[in-house]
Amino acid sequence: MKALILAGGRGNRINEFSENRNKCMALLKGRPLLEHVLLRMAPEDLSELVVVVGYKATEIINHFGIRYQDKRIRYVLQKEQKGLVHAMGCAKAALEGEDFFLALGDEVLTSDRCSDMIRMFKGDPNPFGVCGIVKVENCDQIRKTYAVVKDEQNRIFRLIEKPIRPINDFQGTGHCIFNNRILDYIDITPFHHERREKELPDLVQCSIDDGKTVRAFPVCDRYVNINSVEDLDVAESLLKDE
Repeated sequence: MKALILAGGRGNRINEFSENRNKCMALLKGRPLLEHVLLRMAPEDLSELVVVVGYKATEIINHFGIRYQDKRIRYVLQKEQKGLVHAMGCAKAALEGEDFFLALGDEVLTSDRCSDMIRMFKGDPNPFGVCGIVKVENCDQIRKTYAVVKDEQNRIFRLIEKPIRPINDFQGTGHCIFNNRILDYIDITPFHHERREKELPDLVQCSIDDGKTVRAFPVCDRYVNINSVEDLDVAESLLKDE
């Protein structure tokens, strides 16, 4: 299994620093956002860190080089920023047919359970996917990512991108583990009607509709996907005691 970390976007909603740097290089507790992700992934049983870069790619490559701790970093260039699913497709050759732990370069988690999530995936006799979720107090947070409809055995039946009215308190994150065959569903994933990009929940939904089993896993206690300066402030507060 490899890590697949997506760090190609600019982050137009935080122009204070994104005009001159990749959003994933914004500092949080003295480290770039992306480094917080690498810190989570490097100790895990993963053969390689595959990082998709695009906007200001050289800034990331020059900063981190080709190794982080004892893990090799392999960079993949997303020449056009066409969303997460497009970025996953760009990394197909670098993944070399291996299953992968997906993470976004602008996600902050507290009390993560990534190791347990990997064990859950590997312990499944026919693994296809595990989506990391977090239970939230404020359901408005779910509108920033995606909603998850699941049963008591944590099997997911429906994923809803940025729902207008979340129907439960489970927020989906970008921390997901997939069988490599999830990439086969990229071509049939529909484009979002407004953003004209293919969205991660729709990709996963295509596999679920095809009969594949995808489960939910509580990957952390608190979660922030950084899309604004306010989100950075929230993340700083969350990590205060970490």
